[in-house]
Amino acid sequence: MNNLRQMSVFARIVECGSISAAADSLDLSKSVVSQHLKTLESELGVPLLKRTTRRQTLTPAGELFYTQCQQLNQLAADAWDQAQSNQSVPRGKIKITAPHALMGPLIAPVIGQLMQQYPQIEPQLIASDDQQDLMQHGIDLAIRVGHSQESSYRQRRIGAFRDVLCGSATYINSCPTSSLNYVANRWQGKQIQHQLRHKENESQRMLEFKPGCTVDSLYTTLALLEAGAGIGIVPDFILNANTSSLIEVMPDYQLSSVPIFAVHPYQSGLPVAVDVTLGAIEAALQQNQERQ
Repeated sequence: MNNLRQMSVFARIVECGSISAAADSLDLSKSVVSQHLKTLESELGVPLLKRTTRRQTLTPAGELFYTQCQQLNQLAADAWDQAQSNQSVPRGKIKITAPHALMGPLIAPVIGQLMQQYPQIEPQLIASDDQQDLMQHGIDLAIRVGHSQESSYRQRRIGAFRDVLCGSATYINSCPTSSLNYVANRWQGKQIQHQLRHKENESQRMLEFKPGCTVDSLYTTLALLEAGAGIGIVPDFILNANTSSLIEVMPDYQLSSVPIFAVHPYQSGLPVAVDVTLGAIEAALQQNQERQ
């Protein structure tokens, strides 16, 4: 690292025409700049400059060495400019994970719009109901339902939705509530409890179910409910956008709101592509809440 610093200082001495001018340019003392040159020549074992009180000229070895130093400085300048450019225009790869319920109807459309607006971004979308480790899988941004226990990552709430207990009108109207079959996602476990609150008087109802069918995808749940296989929970934004025959089991009651969090591994500033993506997802979630 010291050698690189000395090479940079040497190049500045040549370009400025003197040690004094180079010192002023680098905001260093003349003695520090002179010591850098002296150390560099000593370690190389060759003189690089011939100096008098009025002028300096490069030695043959100095001319060749200066050319290499110029290239080094240009590489450093290019790296600096490229890094700054990456922080001004969204570009490059970005890996995003989200549950199936959010990825299809909310996240993917947002990413599609961003790809049109910023064609240099390269998204990789991972729909998974499992909470994958961000560092292990190289994930830049995770959208998760509920608060994450991973304290080493940054997270903040960006929205919310509400699950709706529903089924097909034909099925619900043909069966008493006590005998309704429950279609569960695998993450819900083997014993289902739902506490519902009245939309007006705040009274509460507790419903318990043992799943008659368990699936690993929200869209499989949705297909079974539409086919009249039972009842289950569907996010409000999917139910409201769906033109099927699904209706609420208890239309006067509702389940609690479910928070949505963004989680990322960046401890300081976000890369611009991640920042822009997160902002667009948050805006879409807020628009969804306003429509509910």
